[in-house]
Amino acid sequence: MICFSCFSSNESTTSKRKCTKRKETSTTAVHPHRENLSPQQAQPWSSKAKTHHNKPHSHPPQRPQSSQPEKIRNVPAETRHQNSSKNDEENKNIAAQTFTYRELATATKNFRQEYLIGEGGFGRVYKGRLDKTGQAVAVKQLDRNGLQGNREFLVEVLMLSLLHDTNLVNLIGYCADGDQRLLVYEYMPLGALEDHLFDLPPDRTPLDWFTRMKIALNAAKGLEYLHHKANPPVIYRDLKSSNILLDKEFNAKLSDFGLAKLGPMGDNSHVSSRVMGTYGYCAPEYQRTGQLTVKSDVYSFGVVLLELITGKRAVDTTKNGHDQILVAWAEPIFKDTSRYTELADPLLKGDFPKRSFNQAVAIAAMCLQEDPAVRPLINDVVTALSFLWAESSDNGFVSSISPDPLPDQVSADNEEIKTSAKERQRAVAEAIEWGSNSRTQNERLP
Repeated sequence: MICFSCFSSNESTTSKRKCTKRKETSTTAVHPHRENLSPQQAQPWSSKAKTHHNKPHSHPPQRPQSSQPEKIRNVPAETRHQNSSKNDEENKNIAAQTFTYRELATATKNFRQEYLIGEGGFGRVYKGRLDKTGQAVAVKQLDRNGLQGNREFLVEVLMLSLLHDTNLVNLIGYCADGDQRLLVYEYMPLGALEDHLFDLPPDRTPLDWFTRMKIALNAAKGLEYLHHKANPPVIYRDLKSSNILLDKEFNAKLSDFGLAKLGPMGDNSHVSSRVMGTYGYCAPEYQRTGQLTVKSDVYSFGVVLLELITGKRAVDTTKNGHDQILVAWAEPIFKDTSRYTELADPLLKGDFPKRSFNQAVAIAAMCLQEDPAVRPLINDVVTALSFLWAESSDNGFVSSISPDPLPDQVSADNEEIKTSAKERQRAVAEAIEWGSNSRTQNERLP
């Protein structure tokens, strides 16, 4: 069994003291090891949680044991109902349903081959439909002989039970019947990003430029939530095109959190870990030292963005030598802005705004810098990619898929605020482009 005591070492004593009481009063089972979490640990990770970590822990004095039930007759029924509703509202943010193996076998027609929609290190993924609700779901079944095991299963249940964002896949529930381990997700009808980028059949329409940038923006927003809004921060550690899932409108969500790891806290600059992830996407410093930071995810994002730009795989074993690794192939082109168009996916047929394309290449180049200190933070990447959308409308380009409105655009009450937000996005995009070009020029100097 895995221990999650690392979530808050200061609360282990509190958790033990209240263990018995929680077992008697708890009505919601979140995951197999919920009883090992303190109330503060069980809350959703968000920026609001920061205030709780700074407060000293205190416990009310213990009342003498009494055979009489606690008096509640003086509390109005309406108040009790409101308190109960509030607790239910908090619990639903972290609740994951539990399913029996029989229920999931029924949902997938006994895991028929025609229901198989994917396969990875964890195991096979099947499309299903829940009998009780009729909801379409994706059921991931642990391969007991696979690369990922019970630990990754527990980590994924825990992470996705506590992390909630529109750009993260929604975990509906799990099954831990006997030796069976299954995860139940919302169904993403368009599958993984890699299915729309690589080895497309002749009759398949390739992704247009703005759909690619929308997917990049959504993926960056997912990382932004993990790095800057989750508390403690989370390092995804396995960002790649096969882990980015698409709904019917090409909204992208990050999936597969079995390798996710809590990020550094306080004065720590990194966390140490055995090297995990996928070859071609891992940051070089992480591969060398096992030291993991949020900038490791930024590098992986740079690889995915380069895949979106080029339509090429991160690692292509059909090619020889240096050209097998996408980043190694692209690095000489990064150093010469006049060659940027050589990176464009031939399937785009040149149908993209040149300025937007050049800035996307510059963003990828900065994310892929060897020195992690030079890479931008993911929230700056989000701002820069948001500008690419704004610029598209200015230039009269129309995407086949409408982008989601930007948060600052939705909340803006007047044109002045909208203009200010747009100017900031432009400034960040231009700063990243300037930074990429500046480093290229410095590298050329003798």
